[in-house]
Amino acid sequence: MSDMQNTPSQPSWIKVNPPVFIGAGGLCLLFVLYAVLMPETAETLFGSIQAWVVHSAGWFYVLAVALFLIFVVVLALSDYGRIKLGPDHSEPDYSYLSWFAMLFSAGMGIGLMFFGVAEPVMHTMTPPVGDPATAEAAREAMRITFFHWGVHAWAIYAVVALSLAYFAFRHKLPLTIRSAFYPLIGERIYGPIGHAVDIFAVLGTLFGVATSLGFGVMQVNAGLNYLFDVEIGTGVQIALIAGITVLATVSVVLGLDGGIRRVSELNLILAVVLLLFVLAAGPTVYLLQTYVQNVGHYLSGLVDTTFKLYAYEPTGWIGGWTLFYWGWWIAWSPFVGMFIARVSRGRTIREFVVGVLMVPVGFTFLWMTFFGNTAIHMVLEQGITQLADAVAADTSVALFQFFEYLPLTTIASIVATVLVITFFVTSSDSGSLVVDMLTSGGTEEDTPVWQRIFWSVTEGVIAAALLVAGGLSALQTATIASALPFTVVMLLMCWGLLRALRLEIVKRVSLRDAMLAPRVAHNPVPWEKRLSRIIRQPNREEVLAFIDGTVQQALQRVAGEIQQKNIEAVVNRDDKDRLWMSVNHGEEMDFFYSVHARPYTPPTFVMRDTSKARGDKLRYYRAEVYLKEGGQDYDIMGWTEEQVIADVLDQYEKHMHFLNAVR
Repeated sequence: MSDMQNTPSQPSWIKVNPPVFIGAGGLCLLFVLYAVLMPETAETLFGSIQAWVVHSAGWFYVLAVALFLIFVVVLALSDYGRIKLGPDHSEPDYSYLSWFAMLFSAGMGIGLMFFGVAEPVMHTMTPPVGDPATAEAAREAMRITFFHWGVHAWAIYAVVALSLAYFAFRHKLPLTIRSAFYPLIGERIYGPIGHAVDIFAVLGTLFGVATSLGFGVMQVNAGLNYLFDVEIGTGVQIALIAGITVLATVSVVLGLDGGIRRVSELNLILAVVLLLFVLAAGPTVYLLQTYVQNVGHYLSGLVDTTFKLYAYEPTGWIGGWTLFYWGWWIAWSPFVGMFIARVSRGRTIREFVVGVLMVPVGFTFLWMTFFGNTAIHMVLEQGITQLADAVAADTSVALFQFFEYLPLTTIASIVATVLVITFFVTSSDSGSLVVDMLTSGGTEEDTPVWQRIFWSVTEGVIAAALLVAGGLSALQTATIASALPFTVVMLLMCWGLLRALRLEIVKRVSLRDAMLAPRVAHNPVPWEKRLSRIIRQPNREEVLAFIDGTVQQALQRVAGEIQQKNIEAVVNRDDKDRLWMSVNHGEEMDFFYSVHARPYTPPTFVMRDTSKARGDKLRYYRAEVYLKEGGQDYDIMGWTEEQVIADVLDQYEKHMHFLNAVR
């Protein structure tokens, strides 16, 4: 698999992929103008498309989402699970806490605030089948809620994120949707097909975030009105959009580490505080009992629920709920998947799947149980039917009505409002970061600040314009209807990823016998010298001298011999303490052999002073071998030129064996 192509050089103040940047911007303008100038016509058109999708393609949605879940679980449990999303030597960029916080905030944090109370109550009072307001209806309401917010939603995100992270971080392809198609169409991902895929992802992300921002500020406005009698109106909502956009812009300018990570961690802390408050203030024992039972009920009926289409008992309920959710999660998957991929470099596939499926889902189930079952207990056991009436009338104030029947109402409502706003900020700044990565070609770690500001402001402007013109609903409908073609794209992503991983396993088998010592029969190393080499810890200058001398001569001799066979082979050195040789095999995977000067901290038994300054001074280096898959964890420092050549030939022979195995 070849590395990413070099894009034409651009000035430092702009780093964009012109076809995607211009194409996405132009189409975005056309769609918004259509929704603003003809909101009713747009809503009718997109509504008709969505109705057709629900009626005629509902089975396809249900089947596809089931396949996505099966796919990621099988990957995690198989040998593929040990493969890293990055080179073999890579380590995760973020701690577990930061990683989980960003997964949770970008994925669906804001939805929990508004549906944590509303959805369980609505399913209890108006179940798809059976009598309303009964214990059975409440039990089924929680199972349905878990189903909509459980592993299926995160499996959708995981498919996109896994594919993107694998191809970007392990094969050095651009961190964009197009890269997932490399195993299927090869270098054509850099042409019109790739541009079209990325433009589609940009539009989905922009419109998804903009519509959520627009509807979200309407809900924030309702909450502020409920708490502080703030007037409900378009002017206030535009001011809220402006404020959230400013906060999101500041966050996105600070970058992933400085802004988004910190806001995400704040979200998680506030969410945990609110969750523990509801557990303590609500019917605590009842909530713990229902949590255990809800999880069991969800798991026991998972297969039946997954494939349930109500084919024998036709109802419009599934279109308004399950298919709506599946369409919404799929429509958001380019955005959330791209963001999850960006923060998951260095994880193994197994670690990634377990983390993405289990941790946010576990927290989500706690949230839905503590909020949903407390609300159901209020309605069914305490007779507070006005809460059910409030939910049915306006879900945006359901959470605040709910807090009225708990102590510390005002404080809890204020914390909830702050949490709603910070969730919107993380959605907006994450979306801006993703759009900027897509439109810059996915090859730039740090794009110019103005580009991130441009997309952050664009999201806010789209939301405000549609809010004024009444076109938000039309665009939301269009976003969900667009999930159908993207479902096909995701199935192709699964196919491409599976093909690439199969090659990975074949190559791993070919390299399984990698030697930790040179396979050279003559001139054996005396044992005293070998022991000295094991114990000795050379400094950077010594290792670099070895690389620039012995290793470079060995690689140049091998490359020269290969070139005589009319095969392209080059030796290169850069300023990052590494030397490498690559052999070009045309359409097949190139061979890559590299030696890096890799630093290590000495073990404590050789350090009397364990302070950081002393540790830095005593740091030693190893001349480690790296292949295309990453570091091989063995040191060739002190080897002779003939021994280095023998190791290169060993690795090249295994590479050729791998190519023969997959031809």
